[in-house]
Amino acid sequence: MTKKLQSITNKTAPIIAVGIILLIWYVCCDNEVVPAYMLPSPTDVFMAFADNFTVMMQQAAVTLQEACYGLLIGIALAFIIATLMDRFSFLYKALYPILVITQTIPTIAIAPLLVLWMGFGMAPKITLVVLTTFFPISIGLLNGYRSVDEDAVNLMRAMGANRFQIFRYVKLPNATGAFFSGLRISASYAVVGAVISEWLGGFEGLGVYMTRVKKAYAFDKMFAVIVFISIISLCLMALVSLLEKVSMPWENKNNRRNENEV
Repeated sequence: MTKKLQSITNKTAPIIAVGIILLIWYVCCDNEVVPAYMLPSPTDVFMAFADNFTVMMQQAAVTLQEACYGLLIGIALAFIIATLMDRFSFLYKALYPILVITQTIPTIAIAPLLVLWMGFGMAPKITLVVLTTFFPISIGLLNGYRSVDEDAVNLMRAMGANRFQIFRYVKLPNATGAFFSGLRISASYAVVGAVISEWLGGFEGLGVYMTRVKKAYAFDKMFAVIVFISIISLCLMALVSLLEKVSMPWENKNNRRNENEV
């Protein structure tokens, strides 16, 4: 009985929290605690969301394309960089500080330069997404490689395994969990990075649409786009979680075993 109640509580707690926030938001708008032109009510946002859903979907197709291309390139780049840094210690010492420095530069400061260098097409948007997504994945992979059990590595060496076999059967499986943790973060960064780049230069996309409705002072549509972007990011994170469950079935068994023990 205790386990069932705990499971129900874990599933309903986020829904209750969101409901309370929406209720407070509605009460503040209904009682005009905040002017309507500054904060539209949830009902106005919902109506704007429903009325402009088709338009937002058309714009989201462009933004998602930029985010997916950038994320895929970021994954490939992160895998190559993390693997080389793990293999060669001098590359780790040389590149790790540079990776950290790249994350201290605000993305909104880089976007205008990328537009200036690459034009108003998809190239600067994809580049900005790559810059914002490869860091969490590369650091996650690198930490996974370096946290491998040395006894397992020594055992593989004693069995005559070469470097590639050690990497394939020991290091890579050990880094899979950290990889998906970084990928989950990067998936949410990808959409945000694409939108930010579209703010500062472009012809299509959710960022361009947000700029248009902001200039028209249609803040209900502005909030609707924000909600829509959040939904897209949550869907991408859920997709990553699904891929993690498929790729790491042993982790699911361990989690179920731990829940049963609790």
